[in-house]
Amino acid sequence: MESLDEVDWLFWVGCAGAYEDRAKKTTRAVAELLNEAGVSFAVLGDGETCSGDPARRAGNEFVFQQLAMQNAEVLKETAAKKVVSTCAHCFNTLKNEYTQFGVELEVVHHTQLLNRLVRDGRLTPLPPRAASVDGHPPGRTITYHDPCFLGRHNKVYEPPRELLSVIPGAALTEMPRNTERSFCCGAGGARMWMEEKIGERINLNRTREAVETGASQIAVGCPFCRVMLSDGLTALQADGAAGGRRGSRRGADAVGVGTAAPVADPAAAPDAAPAEPPDAAPSCPKPPRLSRPAGTREQRDRAGS
Repeated sequence: MESLDEVDWLFWVGCAGAYEDRAKKTTRAVAELLNEAGVSFAVLGDGETCSGDPARRAGNEFVFQQLAMQNAEVLKETAAKKVVSTCAHCFNTLKNEYTQFGVELEVVHHTQLLNRLVRDGRLTPLPPRAASVDGHPPGRTITYHDPCFLGRHNKVYEPPRELLSVIPGAALTEMPRNTERSFCCGAGGARMWMEEKIGERINLNRTREAVETGASQIAVGCPFCRVMLSDGLTALQADGAAGGRRGSRRGADAVGVGTAAPVADPAAAPDAAPAEPPDAAPSCPKPPRLSRPAGTREQRDRAGS
């Protein structure tokens, strides 16, 4: 494939979606759901590199500029116009910061696109199984954590909640701090890679708030948030502040809380997606990759001369 004009969307996989095991499940689930809905999409493959968000948040503007310029060149050459991303950080960077490099894109979060497909009747919610793999009943209460770069930075509050609301047998309960008054998971500002030594860890503070809602699952819409809240729940369990045990739900790593069902990642994983893909190998064919000549544009120009 030479141009993105042949497909509906460019699926921006992101670093986490390509390399982190839990986020890879989200990538696979979203790809399967888009295929189920008849949405054509492509990926850049090795033509995609890091969006540069972590570098900029950490203060390394030079590295951000390098990565952004490299990606901007690829996006221009492939005539990218519409991009869907499962990472709130990539979503924000592509949407708001790549304009500095002459790239104008329509960028949506996967929950926005999936919610749109449900409302259009192209995806149909399926009822849960009679019982989950750990024996809990299918009814569940979900609390949703707003990723900062999705919510407060870009005002995307309703699509993830609407998507959760159509899950049969699920009820949404809010944390005290939600929507525009939500609270960071602890990974913002490149703090994902920083050890906090003073005061209470931010992810523990947020995880405790989620646990206190009594919800059986925590829904997230960002791989950064998923890591931080999963780690927070593990720490609370180790301290006896949250009960439960490690378990598993199809398509999502899960951990128990109290005597309720597992706390998982329904907003980003197939377990809570509107049309559930199979457990085995992906049902959809591999998305096409855009083919482009090797080297940068300058290198190719010099070679041609």
